[in-house]
Amino acid sequence: MKIHFIGIGGIGLSALAKFLYNDGHKISGSDIKQTEITNDLATNFNAKITIPHHEDAVEGVDRVIYSAAVRPNNPEYKRARELGIELLSRKEALKFILGDKVVYAVGGAHGKSTTSAMLASLLPKSNALIGAISKEFGSNVRNYPNNKVVFEADESDESFLNSNPYLAIVTNVEPEHMEYYGYDEERFYNAYRNFLSLAKVRVINAEDKFLSSLEMESIKLYPSKDLSNIEFVLLGGEPHTRFTFKEFGSFEVFGFGEHIALDAALAILAGLELGEDLETLRANLRNYKGIKKRFDIVQNQQQMVVIDDYGHHPTEIKVTMQSLQNYKELRGFHKLNVIWQPHKYTRTIDNLPGFVECFEGVDELVILPIWSAGELEVDIDLKGAFSRYKLLMADVVTKEDSVVKVFKDGKVIREYAQGLVCAFGAGDITYQIRGEA
Repeated sequence: MKIHFIGIGGIGLSALAKFLYNDGHKISGSDIKQTEITNDLATNFNAKITIPHHEDAVEGVDRVIYSAAVRPNNPEYKRARELGIELLSRKEALKFILGDKVVYAVGGAHGKSTTSAMLASLLPKSNALIGAISKEFGSNVRNYPNNKVVFEADESDESFLNSNPYLAIVTNVEPEHMEYYGYDEERFYNAYRNFLSLAKVRVINAEDKFLSSLEMESIKLYPSKDLSNIEFVLLGGEPHTRFTFKEFGSFEVFGFGEHIALDAALAILAGLELGEDLETLRANLRNYKGIKKRFDIVQNQQQMVVIDDYGHHPTEIKVTMQSLQNYKELRGFHKLNVIWQPHKYTRTIDNLPGFVECFEGVDELVILPIWSAGELEVDIDLKGAFSRYKLLMADVVTKEDSVVKVFKDGKVIREYAQGLVCAFGAGDITYQIRGEA
Protein backbone atom coordinates (compact mmCIF):
# COMPACT_ATOMS: atom_id res chain seq x y z
CA MET A 1 0.00 0.00 0.00
CA LYS A 2 0.91 3.66 -0.35
CA ILE A 3 0.61 5.07 3.16
CA HIS A 4 0.90 8.78 3.98
CA PHE A 5 1.67 10.11 7.47
CA ILE A 6 0.56 13.58 8.57
CA GLY A 7 3.05 14.63 11.26
CA ILE A 8 5.70 12.13 10.20
CA GLY A 9 8.45 14.08 11.97
CA GLY A 10 7.27 12.96 15.41
CA ILE A 11 9.16 10.16 17.13
CA GLY A 12 6.07 7.95 17.40
CA LEU A 13 4.68 8.36 13.89
CA SER A 14 8.11 8.11 12.25
CA ALA A 15 8.59 4.75 13.98
CA LEU A 16 5.33 3.44 12.49
CA ALA A 17 6.36 4.72 9.05
CA LYS A 18 9.71 2.94 9.18
CA PHE A 19 8.08 -0.23 10.49
CA LEU A 20 5.54 -0.29 7.64
CA TYR A 21 8.28 0.42 5.09
CA ASN A 22 10.12 -2.64 6.40
CA ASP A 23 6.85 -4.58 5.97
CA GLY A 24 6.88 -3.71 2.27
CA HIS A 25 4.68 -0.61 2.06
CA LYS A 26 5.53 2.64 0.27
CA ILE A 27 5.53 5.60 2.65
CA SER A 28 5.27 9.36 2.39
CA GLY A 29 4.66 12.07 4.94
CA SER A 30 4.53 15.70 5.90
CA ASP A 31 5.34 17.97 8.80
CA ILE A 32 5.63 21.64 9.61
CA LYS A 33 9.43 21.70 9.38
CA GLN A 34 12.39 19.70 8.17
CA THR A 35 14.26 17.82 10.89
CA GLU A 36 16.82 15.09 11.43
CA ILE A 37 13.92 12.60 11.49
CA THR A 38 12.40 13.73 8.18
CA ASN A 39 15.84 13.73 6.55
CA ASP A 40 16.42 10.16 7.73
CA LEU A 41 13.06 9.04 6.33
CA ALA A 42 13.76 10.63 2.95
CA THR A 43 17.30 9.27 2.70
CA ASN A 44 16.99 5.79 4.18
CA PHE A 45 13.33 4.88 3.73
CA ASN A 46 12.63 6.37 0.30
CA ALA A 47 9.88 8.54 1.73
CA LYS A 48 8.53 11.54 -0.16
CA ILE A 49 8.46 14.30 2.45
CA THR A 50 6.29 17.44 2.11
CA ILE A 51 7.24 20.52 4.17
CA PRO A 52 4.96 22.15 5.28
CA HIS A 53 1.59 20.37 4.99
CA HIS A 54 -0.04 20.63 1.55
CA GLU A 55 -3.26 19.09 0.25
CA ASP A 56 -1.51 17.66 -2.84
CA ALA A 57 0.58 15.37 -0.62
CA VAL A 58 -2.28 12.87 -0.24
CA GLU A 59 -3.03 12.49 -3.94
CA GLY A 60 -2.79 8.84 -5.01
CA VAL A 61 -2.30 7.29 -1.55
CA ASP A 62 -4.28 4.34 -0.20
CA ARG A 63 -4.31 5.21 3.49
CA VAL A 64 -3.52 8.22 5.69
CA ILE A 65 -2.28 7.93 9.27
CA TYR A 66 -2.16 11.12 11.34
CA SER A 67 -0.62 12.16 14.65
CA ALA A 68 -2.60 13.27 17.69
CA ALA A 69 -1.56 16.88 17.04
CA VAL A 70 -3.36 16.97 13.66
CA ARG A 71 -6.71 18.78 13.60
CA PRO A 72 -9.61 18.30 11.15
CA ASN A 73 -8.76 21.65 9.50
CA ASN A 74 -5.36 20.34 8.37
CA PRO A 75 -5.27 20.70 4.55
CA GLU A 76 -4.13 17.11 4.00
CA TYR A 77 -6.70 15.71 6.41
CA LYS A 78 -9.47 17.68 4.67
CA ARG A 79 -8.32 16.63 1.20
CA ALA A 80 -8.09 12.97 2.18
CA ARG A 81 -11.70 13.08 3.41
CA GLU A 82 -12.81 14.68 0.15
CA LEU A 83 -11.07 11.93 -1.82
CA GLY A 84 -12.53 9.16 0.34
CA ILE A 85 -9.10 7.96 1.48
CA GLU A 86 -9.11 5.90 4.67
CA LEU A 87 -8.01 8.09 7.59
CA LEU A 88 -6.61 6.49 10.74
CA SER A 89 -5.23 8.06 13.89
CA ARG A 90 -1.95 6.62 15.16
CA LYS A 91 -3.99 4.86 17.84
CA GLU A 92 -6.34 3.25 15.30
CA ALA A 93 -3.48 2.28 12.99
CA LEU A 94 -1.87 0.08 15.65
CA LYS A 95 -4.62 -2.51 15.18
CA PHE A 96 -3.59 -3.33 11.61
CA ILE A 97 0.13 -2.79 12.23
CA LEU A 98 0.43 -5.09 15.27
CA GLY A 99 -2.63 -7.29 14.87
CA ASP A 100 -0.76 -10.32 13.50
CA LYS A 101 2.44 -9.88 15.52
CA VAL A 102 3.72 -11.44 18.75
CA VAL A 103 4.07 -8.23 20.75
CA TYR A 104 6.21 -7.67 23.84
CA ALA A 105 4.68 -4.40 25.04
CA VAL A 106 6.23 -2.11 27.65
CA GLY A 107 4.04 0.44 29.40
CA GLY A 108 4.25 2.70 32.43
CA ALA A 109 4.35 6.31 33.51
CA HIS A 110 8.15 6.45 33.60
CA GLY A 111 10.94 4.32 32.16
CA LYS A 112 9.04 2.65 29.34
CA SER A 113 11.39 3.88 26.58
CA THR A 114 14.43 2.77 28.57
CA THR A 115 12.89 -0.61 29.42
CA SER A 116 11.79 -1.12 25.80
CA ALA A 117 15.28 -0.41 24.52
CA MET A 118 16.81 -2.72 27.16
CA LEU A 119 14.39 -5.49 26.18
CA ALA A 120 15.34 -4.99 22.53
CA SER A 121 19.01 -5.42 23.57
CA LEU A 122 18.14 -8.61 25.45
CA LEU A 123 16.20 -9.97 22.45
CA PRO A 124 18.46 -9.05 19.50
CA LYS A 125 16.51 -11.26 17.07
CA SER A 126 13.30 -9.28 17.42
CA ASN A 127 11.76 -6.30 15.69
CA ALA A 128 11.64 -3.16 17.79
CA LEU A 129 9.26 -0.22 17.68
CA ILE A 130 10.03 2.22 20.48
CA GLY A 131 9.46 5.87 21.30
CA ALA A 132 13.11 6.89 21.41
CA ILE A 133 16.34 6.36 19.49
CA SER A 134 18.23 3.33 20.81
CA LYS A 135 21.93 4.10 20.61
CA GLU A 136 22.65 0.40 20.14
CA PHE A 137 21.00 0.30 16.71
CA GLY A 138 20.77 4.02 16.01
CA SER A 139 17.01 4.18 15.43
CA ASN A 140 13.59 3.95 17.04
CA VAL A 141 12.89 0.94 14.80
CA ARG A 142 14.72 -2.33 14.20
CA ASN A 143 13.77 -4.79 11.50
CA TYR A 144 14.24 -8.55 11.77
CA PRO A 145 12.62 -11.22 9.57
CA ASN A 146 10.09 -12.59 12.05
CA ASN A 147 6.82 -11.51 13.69
CA LYS A 148 8.21 -10.77 17.19
CA VAL A 149 8.06 -7.09 18.17
CA VAL A 150 9.33 -5.19 21.21
CA PHE A 151 6.87 -2.30 21.41
CA GLU A 152 6.73 0.78 23.61
CA ALA A 153 3.06 1.03 24.58
CA ASP A 154 1.67 4.53 25.06
CA GLU A 155 -1.02 5.26 27.65
CA SER A 156 -1.40 8.96 26.80
CA ASP A 157 -4.39 8.31 24.50
CA GLU A 158 -5.15 4.69 25.49
CA SER A 159 -3.44 3.53 22.30
CA PHE A 160 -1.73 0.75 24.26
CA LEU A 161 -5.12 -1.00 24.25
CA ASN A 162 -4.63 -1.53 20.49
CA SER A 163 -1.14 -3.04 20.81
CA ASN A 164 -2.15 -6.73 20.89
CA PRO A 165 0.28 -7.62 23.72
CA TYR A 166 1.37 -11.23 24.18
CA LEU A 167 3.66 -10.08 27.02
CA ALA A 168 3.18 -6.83 28.91
CA ILE A 169 5.67 -5.11 31.20
CA VAL A 170 4.47 -2.21 33.36
CA THR A 171 7.18 -0.23 35.14
CA ASN A 172 4.93 1.97 37.32
CA VAL A 173 1.61 3.83 37.14
CA GLU A 174 1.07 7.49 37.93
CA PRO A 175 -1.78 9.74 36.73
CA GLU A 176 -0.55 11.66 33.69
CA HIS A 177 -2.14 12.96 30.48
CA MET A 178 -5.22 13.55 32.58
CA GLU A 179 -6.62 16.06 30.10
CA TYR A 180 -7.19 13.09 27.76
CA TYR A 181 -8.90 11.08 30.53
CA GLY A 182 -11.18 13.97 31.47
CA TYR A 183 -9.41 14.18 34.86
CA ASP A 184 -11.15 10.91 35.77
CA GLU A 185 -8.66 8.78 37.74
CA GLU A 186 -10.86 5.67 37.65
CA ARG A 187 -10.93 5.81 33.86
CA PHE A 188 -7.16 6.26 33.81
CA TYR A 189 -6.48 3.27 36.08
CA ASN A 190 -9.01 1.14 34.21
CA ALA A 191 -7.02 1.71 31.03
CA TYR A 192 -3.99 0.08 32.69
CA ARG A 193 -6.15 -2.76 34.02
CA ASN A 194 -7.47 -3.40 30.52
CA PHE A 195 -3.99 -3.23 28.99
CA LEU A 196 -2.62 -5.83 31.40
CA SER A 197 -5.68 -8.05 31.00
CA LEU A 198 -5.02 -8.26 27.24
CA ALA A 199 -1.64 -9.93 27.79
CA LYS A 200 -1.04 -13.64 28.30
CA VAL A 201 2.15 -12.89 30.28
CA ARG A 202 2.45 -9.95 32.70
CA VAL A 203 5.64 -8.60 34.32
CA ILE A 204 5.13 -5.83 36.88
CA ASN A 205 6.86 -3.69 39.47
CA ALA A 206 4.96 -5.12 42.44
CA GLU A 207 6.02 -2.28 44.76
CA ASP A 208 4.05 0.24 42.72
CA LYS A 209 0.95 1.16 44.75
CA PHE A 210 -1.53 0.56 41.93
CA LEU A 211 0.13 -2.48 40.41
CA SER A 212 0.42 -4.16 43.82
CA SER A 213 -3.36 -3.92 44.21
CA LEU A 214 -4.16 -5.89 41.04
CA GLU A 215 -5.46 -9.41 41.36
CA MET A 216 -3.95 -10.75 38.16
CA GLU A 217 -1.47 -13.56 37.71
CA SER A 218 1.83 -11.77 37.12
CA ILE A 219 5.57 -12.16 37.35
CA LYS A 220 6.37 -9.72 40.13
CA LEU A 221 9.51 -7.70 40.78
CA TYR A 222 10.01 -6.48 44.37
CA PRO A 223 12.86 -3.97 43.91
CA SER A 224 13.59 -3.44 47.61
CA LYS A 225 14.32 -7.13 48.21
CA ASP A 226 15.14 -8.46 44.71
CA LEU A 227 17.81 -5.85 43.90
CA SER A 228 20.90 -5.37 46.04
CA ASN A 229 24.51 -4.12 45.94
CA ILE A 230 23.50 -1.26 43.62
CA GLU A 231 26.51 0.89 42.77
CA PHE A 232 27.30 3.53 40.18
CA VAL A 233 30.54 3.17 38.27
CA LEU A 234 32.31 4.72 35.29
CA LEU A 235 33.25 2.13 32.66
CA GLY A 236 35.34 3.67 29.92
CA GLY A 237 34.21 7.06 31.20
CA GLU A 238 30.56 6.12 30.66
CA PRO A 239 27.97 5.91 33.48
CA HIS A 240 26.91 2.38 34.45
CA THR A 241 24.87 0.83 37.22
CA ARG A 242 26.05 -2.46 38.71
CA PHE A 243 23.58 -4.52 40.71
CA THR A 244 22.80 -7.98 42.05
CA PHE A 245 19.44 -9.42 41.01
CA LYS A 246 17.93 -12.14 43.22
CA GLU A 247 19.86 -15.41 42.80
CA PHE A 248 20.79 -14.53 39.22
CA GLY A 249 24.03 -12.78 40.16
CA SER A 250 25.56 -9.47 39.12
CA PHE A 251 24.63 -7.35 36.09
CA GLU A 252 25.98 -4.16 34.54
CA VAL A 253 23.87 -1.75 32.52
CA PHE A 254 24.44 1.67 30.95
CA GLY A 255 23.07 4.60 32.95
CA PHE A 256 22.97 5.80 36.53
CA GLY A 257 20.27 5.17 39.08
CA GLU A 258 18.24 2.68 41.05
CA HIS A 259 15.50 3.15 38.45
CA ILE A 260 17.94 1.89 35.80
CA ALA A 261 18.45 -1.32 37.80
CA LEU A 262 14.68 -1.67 38.20
CA ASP A 263 14.04 -1.24 34.45
CA ALA A 264 16.77 -3.74 33.61
CA ALA A 265 15.39 -6.29 36.09
CA LEU A 266 11.91 -6.10 34.55
CA ALA A 267 13.42 -6.67 31.10
CA ILE A 268 15.49 -9.60 32.40
CA LEU A 269 12.38 -11.22 33.95
CA ALA A 270 10.60 -10.89 30.60
CA GLY A 271 13.57 -12.39 28.77
CA LEU A 272 13.70 -15.35 31.15
CA GLU A 273 9.96 -15.93 30.73
CA LEU A 274 10.45 -15.98 26.96
CA GLY A 275 12.97 -18.79 27.35
CA GLU A 276 16.21 -16.84 26.96
CA ASP A 277 19.39 -18.16 28.60
CA LEU A 278 20.48 -16.25 31.73
CA GLU A 279 24.12 -15.85 30.67
CA THR A 280 23.05 -14.67 27.22
CA LEU A 281 20.81 -12.06 28.86
CA ARG A 282 23.68 -10.92 31.11
CA ALA A 283 25.94 -10.48 28.08
CA ASN A 284 23.27 -8.86 25.89
CA LEU A 285 22.42 -6.29 28.56
CA ARG A 286 25.95 -4.89 28.10
CA ASN A 287 25.01 -4.11 24.47
CA TYR A 288 22.47 -1.55 25.69
CA LYS A 289 24.07 1.86 25.14
CA GLY A 290 21.28 4.08 26.40
CA ILE A 291 18.75 6.01 24.39
CA LYS A 292 18.93 9.40 22.83
CA LYS A 293 17.65 12.20 25.07
CA ARG A 294 17.73 10.08 28.27
CA PHE A 295 20.79 11.07 30.33
CA ASP A 296 22.29 11.60 26.89
CA ILE A 297 25.87 12.89 27.16
CA VAL A 298 26.21 15.28 24.22
CA GLN A 299 29.53 16.79 25.32
CA ASN A 300 32.06 14.88 27.40
CA GLN A 301 35.16 16.90 28.27
CA GLN A 302 37.46 17.07 31.26
CA GLN A 303 36.25 20.51 32.34
CA MET A 304 32.58 20.25 31.31
CA VAL A 305 29.93 17.63 30.53
CA VAL A 306 26.62 18.53 28.85
CA ILE A 307 23.65 16.18 29.18
CA ASP A 308 20.36 16.21 27.29
CA ASP A 309 17.42 14.57 29.08
CA TYR A 310 13.83 14.12 27.91
CA GLY A 311 12.46 14.30 31.46
CA HIS A 312 9.30 16.42 31.40
CA HIS A 313 7.45 15.23 34.51
CA PRO A 314 8.54 15.92 38.12
CA THR A 315 9.02 12.22 38.95
CA GLU A 316 11.32 11.73 35.94
CA ILE A 317 13.29 14.88 36.65
CA LYS A 318 13.69 14.03 40.33
CA VAL A 319 15.28 10.61 39.69
CA THR A 320 17.52 12.07 36.98
CA MET A 321 18.60 14.83 39.38
CA GLN A 322 19.73 12.09 41.79
CA SER A 323 21.71 10.46 38.97
CA LEU A 324 23.24 13.84 38.07
CA GLN A 325 24.40 14.35 41.65
CA ASN A 326 26.05 10.90 41.63
CA TYR A 327 27.69 11.61 38.27
CA LYS A 328 28.84 15.05 39.41
CA GLU A 329 30.53 13.50 42.44
CA LEU A 330 32.23 10.74 40.44
CA ARG A 331 33.52 13.24 37.88
CA GLY A 332 34.68 15.67 40.57
CA PHE A 333 32.64 18.63 39.34
CA HIS A 334 31.74 21.45 41.72
CA LYS A 335 28.61 22.78 40.02
CA LEU A 336 25.41 21.44 38.48
CA ASN A 337 23.49 23.91 36.32
CA VAL A 338 20.12 22.92 34.88
CA ILE A 339 18.16 24.30 31.92
CA TRP A 340 14.46 23.46 31.87
CA GLN A 341 11.99 23.90 29.03
CA PRO A 342 8.53 23.14 30.48
CA HIS A 343 6.42 20.95 28.19
CA LYS A 344 2.72 21.84 27.80
CA TYR A 345 0.74 24.38 29.80
CA THR A 346 -1.61 21.68 31.16
CA ARG A 347 1.25 19.52 32.46
CA THR A 348 3.01 22.53 34.00
CA ILE A 349 -0.14 23.67 35.82
CA ASP A 350 -1.21 20.18 36.92
CA ASN A 351 2.23 19.37 38.35
CA LEU A 352 3.56 22.79 39.41
CA PRO A 353 4.22 21.90 43.09
CA GLY A 354 6.13 18.79 41.98
CA PHE A 355 8.19 20.78 39.50
CA VAL A 356 9.07 23.33 42.19
CA GLU A 357 10.42 20.52 44.40
CA CYS A 358 12.20 18.34 41.84
CA PHE A 359 15.18 20.61 41.05
CA GLU A 360 16.54 20.58 44.62
CA GLY A 361 20.34 20.60 44.70
CA VAL A 362 20.85 22.58 41.50
CA ASP A 363 23.35 25.45 41.64
CA GLU A 364 21.54 27.53 39.02
CA LEU A 365 18.22 26.92 37.23
CA VAL A 366 17.47 28.38 33.82
CA ILE A 367 13.79 28.32 32.77
CA LEU A 368 12.89 28.71 29.10
CA PRO A 369 9.44 29.56 27.69
CA ILE A 370 6.89 26.74 27.89
CA TRP A 371 6.82 24.48 24.82
CA SER A 372 3.10 24.60 23.98
CA ALA A 373 2.83 21.35 21.94
CA GLY A 374 -0.15 22.99 20.23
CA GLU A 375 -1.95 24.08 23.40
CA LEU A 376 -3.37 27.56 23.91
CA GLU A 377 -1.12 29.87 25.92
CA VAL A 378 -1.81 30.28 29.63
CA ASP A 379 -0.08 32.83 31.84
CA ILE A 380 1.89 31.03 34.60
CA ASP A 381 4.12 32.92 37.06
CA LEU A 382 7.13 30.62 36.90
CA LYS A 383 9.50 33.30 38.17
CA GLY A 384 7.46 33.63 41.35
CA ALA A 385 6.89 29.89 41.77
CA PHE A 386 10.62 29.12 41.53
CA SER A 387 11.86 32.09 43.55
CA ARG A 388 13.65 29.75 46.05
CA TYR A 389 16.26 28.92 43.37
CA LYS A 390 19.14 30.88 41.94
CA LEU A 391 17.08 31.54 38.82
CA LEU A 392 17.49 32.80 35.28
CA MET A 393 14.46 33.35 33.06
CA ALA A 394 15.67 33.09 29.47
CA ASP A 395 14.44 32.84 25.88
CA VAL A 396 16.76 30.31 24.31
CA VAL A 397 20.09 28.52 24.74
CA THR A 398 22.70 27.21 22.36
CA LYS A 399 26.05 25.46 22.43
CA GLU A 400 28.97 26.97 20.54
CA ASP A 401 32.61 25.85 20.76
CA SER A 402 31.89 23.67 23.82
CA VAL A 403 30.29 26.61 25.67
CA VAL A 404 26.58 26.70 26.58
CA LYS A 405 25.19 30.21 26.03
CA VAL A 406 21.96 31.48 27.59
CA PHE A 407 20.08 34.29 25.79
CA LYS A 408 17.47 36.82 26.90
CA ASP A 409 16.14 39.51 24.57
CA GLY A 410 18.82 38.63 22.03
CA LYS A 411 21.71 39.07 24.46
CA VAL A 412 23.91 36.47 26.16
CA ILE A 413 23.15 36.62 29.89
CA ARG A 414 25.15 33.58 31.01
CA GLU A 415 27.85 31.27 29.65
CA TYR A 416 28.68 27.82 31.05
CA ALA A 417 32.16 26.56 30.24
CA GLN A 418 32.82 24.36 33.28
CA GLY A 419 31.05 21.81 35.44
CA LEU A 420 27.96 19.73 34.71
CA VAL A 421 25.09 21.14 32.63
CA CYS A 422 21.83 19.28 32.03
CA ALA A 423 18.90 20.33 29.85
CA PHE A 424 15.44 18.90 30.57
CA GLY A 425 12.41 18.88 28.29
CA ALA A 426 10.47 17.19 25.49
CA GLY A 427 10.35 20.18 23.12
CA ASP A 428 13.07 21.68 20.93
CA ILE A 429 15.45 22.03 23.88
CA THR A 430 17.18 18.90 22.58
CA TYR A 431 18.24 20.82 19.46
CA GLN A 432 19.12 23.98 21.40
CA ILE A 433 21.47 22.20 23.80
CA ARG A 434 23.20 20.43 20.91
CA GLY A 435 23.69 23.72 19.06
CA GLU A 436 21.42 22.54 16.23
CA ALA A 437 18.43 24.88 16.68
